[in-house]
Amino acid sequence: MSELGRILLVEDDPRDVELTLTALDEYKLANEVFLVRDGKEALDYLYCREQFASRLDESPAVILLDLKLPKINGLEVLQQIRSDERLKMIPVVILTSSHEEKDMLASYQLGVNAYVVKPVDFHDFVNAVKELGIFWAVINQPPPGSAKRAQ
Repeated sequence: MSELGRILLVEDDPRDVELTLTALDEYKLANEVFLVRDGKEALDYLYCREQFASRLDESPAVILLDLKLPKINGLEVLQQIRSDERLKMIPVVILTSSHEEKDMLASYQLGVNAYVVKPVDFHDFVNAVKELGIFWAVINQPPPGSAKRAQ
């Protein structure tokens, strides 16, 4: 398998953060998981601005994005990513507790790669995250040149 990629986790619920990080760490599915807790921080990270101005300008292998976020919601973050030539090729997986059809439909209309409803059961949640991590950070082949954003 190829080199493991970085995962950007955009999640504000501390319990879901802990479960996600535990699952990814347990199965060693990423070189690094970078956590941001709201939509504004996610965009600041992707655009290397504010507190992330000095970070290396490389795109994550995948973004795990919650919908119900403070400041800027997940759909707005997804819309911004998909409307930007430099970001639109990054795989985005909605990882949410929302079963609402309108959220799922809006996500797919905006170009999400996958929509996953968070399981309530601990073991189901860990297994879901493990499978997401294996596919998006290890198995999936990103587009050529997508590790570093085009300037």
